[in-house]
Amino acid sequence: MQIRLTREPLCEAVAHLSRAVSSKTSIPVLEGILLSAEPSKLTIVSYNLELGMTKTLDADVQIPGDVVINARLFGDMLRRMNGEQVTLEVDDRMMCHISSGTAVFDIMGMPSSDFPEMPSMPQNQAVQLPGEILKNIVRQTIFAVAQAEGTRPILTGANFIIENRTLRMVAVDGYRLAVRKEAVDCDESFNFVVSGKTLGEAVRIISEENEPVTMRVGGRHIGFEINGYALISRLLDGEFLDYQRTIPAQFKQEFRLDTRAIIEAIERISLVINDSFKTPVRCNLTADQIRFTCASTVGRASETCAIQMTGPEFEIGINSRYLLEALRATETDEITVQCNDGTGPVVFRPDNGDAFLYMVMPMRLK
Repeated sequence: MQIRLTREPLCEAVAHLSRAVSSKTSIPVLEGILLSAEPSKLTIVSYNLELGMTKTLDADVQIPGDVVINARLFGDMLRRMNGEQVTLEVDDRMMCHISSGTAVFDIMGMPSSDFPEMPSMPQNQAVQLPGEILKNIVRQTIFAVAQAEGTRPILTGANFIIENRTLRMVAVDGYRLAVRKEAVDCDESFNFVVSGKTLGEAVRIISEENEPVTMRVGGRHIGFEINGYALISRLLDGEFLDYQRTIPAQFKQEFRLDTRAIIEAIERISLVINDSFKTPVRCNLTADQIRFTCASTVGRASETCAIQMTGPEFEIGINSRYLLEALRATETDEITVQCNDGTGPVVFRPDNGDAFLYMVMPMRLK
């Protein structure tokens, strides 16, 4: 194998694909990326048995061939090389001779026959949407995806529901709920659950907000085609939570908030919160104001913000991080907040429409 290509796009591709490489494994080939050279092109593949990525680059291929190279080492070398072009030669013993500028490396590669076969991209159903929409809905919901599998592994993913030309993305971790809606140009219907890690990697690849993203959905896998990259991942099995049943049908209290003012108040209150003790923010609500207080081993703090609330006065405790993440995700100047005293969840909605819904469960107050 003997190829020559531009270093910068190769370095960028290896950096992206390295995120789909196993970091802790007893199988050395899973720590590598597969380089496959054909006439005029180089295809790069990474696959950790859960998430796979491919990228094809233009290359001057003198001798076609395949080799697997340790992803971390190869990426570090490319970042530190000082030439515009990279030359890669692989001999019969899998010794890789890599040079660029004044730098020359000789490292051992691994045979491509040891590299696991990646699933093929689904072809039966596809939906295309602007990268900006995918990036926004993922950013505004992924914080509510469960981080540990526990008893409900499916909650480590987000539920995509596409029907009536509307896309809904739903995430829930047992303590909060995030729902984001967006109109899409798609007449088909889909309902599937994608790993939160897969979604995070997909949006990292989006370089321009107006570039199209194609999602291809199969029976067991989902594929994303973004900016020349192909990303494929197994869909999560199981039935997702029926989130609509968890939202109260009626509320005793309702008021509007200046989102920025409340975020800044909670940020100041949070300075005295020690995360290891999960100290709640105590919220006392009256007809015309909301008073935030917090007492921890670090100290005490209080803040007051004006509101106009309908319904009886009440007190509630909320996790400050959950509250801040929901408020920041709204990305609107004002929101409507609905409650049922201090025992039920707090629901955040837009003043107009139903583009989002966030719900946070209360914490017990001492």
